[in-house]
Amino acid sequence: MAVKSYPYIDIKQQNKSFILTKLPAKHLTKIAYASVRGDSDEEGAVQRYLSQRRIAGVRAFALEGGDYPSCIVLNWRKGKLVRTSGKVTIPQVFRSAQIIDGQHRVAGLEEAIKEDPKVGRVEIPVAIYNNLTTQECADIFLAINTEQKPVSRSLVYDLYGLASSHLVDQTALRAKDIATALNESEDSPYQGLIKFPGAPRTRGGIALSTVVSALKPLVDEKGPLELAGIRELERQTVVILNLFNALREKYGEKWESTDNPFQYASGFAGAILFFRNKIIDYCKSKKSFTKQTISDAIKLRQNQLLEQSDVKGQSGSAAVNMIYDSLLDVYAPGEADDEEEIEI
Repeated sequence: MAVKSYPYIDIKQQNKSFILTKLPAKHLTKIAYASVRGDSDEEGAVQRYLSQRRIAGVRAFALEGGDYPSCIVLNWRKGKLVRTSGKVTIPQVFRSAQIIDGQHRVAGLEEAIKEDPKVGRVEIPVAIYNNLTTQECADIFLAINTEQKPVSRSLVYDLYGLASSHLVDQTALRAKDIATALNESEDSPYQGLIKFPGAPRTRGGIALSTVVSALKPLVDEKGPLELAGIRELERQTVVILNLFNALREKYGEKWESTDNPFQYASGFAGAILFFRNKIIDYCKSKKSFTKQTISDAIKLRQNQLLEQSDVKGQSGSAAVNMIYDSLLDVYAPGEADDEEEIEI
């Protein structure tokens, strides 16, 4: 049985103690295992079933040189660890340390090591408890996964513009770039209305996360805009501006009203859903994504305008569907065009 020693520090918090150390990924993946709640009756079983999608994501992240600053949290199950002279001796015994937090990172690292053994030398920070009960493991698992809240999606999307490429969701970044243009362009109906992290607090407006989430299905690789021949960022931005400028034209002076549902998240999302399901195919058939082409297909009169008060009190998804349905009611597409080039 191979054993290795690593520097460590003792940590005591409330009524529990653990050690902090670092393990090479090859050593960590050999000793760590997940004990699934409901599938295993051993003490300390609090984990869920592994997601192959998440494992694949971690594997790719590891192969691209990603960082792992957060601790893997383990519950040591094979007796007590020997600590002498500032070092802890950790045997390389298969399935000796139960994973409390980090099972997908461990599984992803294991897959990455199979493809590139150099990943096995990456040092991973590890917190190790000793022979915890199931209740104690559950306490720690819940503390990590419920009390330590994730950051807002708006902040995540905003940081995609700064982060290294291997960390970035490229579709979300494209959607965020379009959101930035909508917020900053002088001819945008949403100039100054999209709430980015760090912006002054104001009443109203639409969160960046809402805009990005609505736009992502449109601008995804092989998504509806790309399939329609609108691939470049600039062209995608223009056609989305054309949609909302067509709607602003229908509303006229009422566009700035606080009773205009398109000034809110549900209105934006409902309009994008309508654009995705109906307008893109219509514009593709007309070989035109201009504001006028879009406007011609939406027979919306002043006495038909949906108001925010009409959707007030509805849940988010119900409000989105109401706005979508109201646009569908006034949708009147013309005949297809024989032009070969797409006009935007």
